[in-house]
Amino acid sequence: VQLVESGGGLVQAGGSLRLSCAASGRTFSRTAMGWFRQAPGKEREFVAVISWSDGNTRYADSVKGRFTISRDNAKNTVYLQMNSLKPEDTAVYYCAADVDGLLRSTTSTYRFWGRGTQVTVST
Repeated sequence: VQLVESGGGLVQAGGSLRLSCAASGRTFSRTAMGWFRQAPGKEREFVAVISWSDGNTRYADSVKGRFTISRDNAKNTVYLQMNSLKPEDTAVYYCAADVDGLLRSTTSTYRFWGRGTQVTVST
């Protein structure tokens, strides 16, 4: 499975961005697709995850009500709509695939990762 993120950039606080993650190669019908982020000097942290099969979702408390994860099965693409962005959302955002299809938040359970896309939120 290959994952390619796009859509990052520089935005002012309060603004919005939509990230995309295009999946190619071997896919798994039960896969869960997650978004993680890593700020400089910090550990990679869970943001959101969605099930390919039934669309169930799970979010980190820090982004609930501001971020929305969705998927387009026909395009093999997962999205992360980010609204009301804050400077503390600044990080490299990574897309990842959990082939067990569980809505987990730990990085070790995700087998496949993209290279990331930078999101910078200015004050």
